[in-house]
Amino acid sequence: MVSREISLDLLNEYVENESLNHHCQMVAEAMEAYAKDLKKTSTQIEEWWAAGLLHDLDWEKFPDEHPHKAVNEILPEYNYPESILDAIRAHAPVRTGKEPEAEIERYLFACDELSGFMNAVSLMRPTRFEGMKVKSVTKKLKTLNFAANVPREDINKGAELINKDLSDHIQFLIGVFSG
Repeated sequence: MVSREISLDLLNEYVENESLNHHCQMVAEAMEAYAKDLKKTSTQIEEWWAAGLLHDLDWEKFPDEHPHKAVNEILPEYNYPESILDAIRAHAPVRTGKEPEAEIERYLFACDELSGFMNAVSLMRPTRFEGMKVKSVTKKLKTLNFAANVPREDINKGAELINKDLSDHIQFLIGVFSG
């Protein structure tokens, strides 16, 4: 498995935008937490973390080729496992035609948009994630002009894909991001 140091170096090489870099690190944290919660092996935990970290690797520099550039050209050079490449493909099914099926794929899809949305909510709060309530996130989800670029249907689909009530998924991520 590729080391975390190499994965972080890759992220920093391709993602200069602070917000996008932060988003990728948040998704990595969420994926790692879920992998641990699901009692995955240490190798699987690293794979889930890497999939989260690198899922938007090519978004900034190659937006029209996302995620194809990453999974077909950049990441194979470093011998990332196919499970990671497939998870990255499946987080953008409209672009790739690959629906999230495997567990890692479903969790990456579930964590991606919701993590970004929850970060937007946290930016509106003086204590960020500390003390955040599920109700405040679900209320903001109903405000369609708040973080309008985040597709609500993907957030709902993500919770369904991992067989979690959306409130439980949000609560889990609050725990991850406030810890």
